[in-house]
Amino acid sequence: MRKLISAAALAASLLLNGVMPGSAIAGPTPAPSNAYLYIGYPNNNQVLPAGKPIKVWFGLRSMGVAPRGVKFPNTGHHHLLIDTDLPPMDKEIPNDRNHVHFGAGETETTIELPPGKHTLQLLMADDKHIPHNPPIYSKKITIYVK
Repeated sequence: MRKLISAAALAASLLLNGVMPGSAIAGPTPAPSNAYLYIGYPNNNQVLPAGKPIKVWFGLRSMGVAPRGVKFPNTGHHHLLIDTDLPPMDKEIPNDRNHVHFGAGETETTIELPPGKHTLQLLMADDKHIPHNPPIYSKKITIYVK
């Protein structure tokens, strides 16, 4: 029953993020069905001071971290999505100011954001920057820089 709920939740999430039924929904690299990705800090709805670097640390359970180019079962590396939605799950994740790659296997970073409302989300990818199957991503959080 748990797998049916997980599949339904994944399908609903993909539909909300613009992935249509019948399209490819993930890359070729398998991921553990119980993998869990989260942002450990900052917290959802947290207000942070402007003009200071913001420390962001990544949490991951039931899966390992490996640098880009290292193909090892049940591993991947982090991508921090800033002020954007999830990208297509069957393509390489873009590398720009909204899609920050951590291909050396980093599990934390510092970022600088202008004052205002911002969203952060993590997405795991395989050795080629393509999301796993099933995709492993965190909840999207909102932070406020004032």
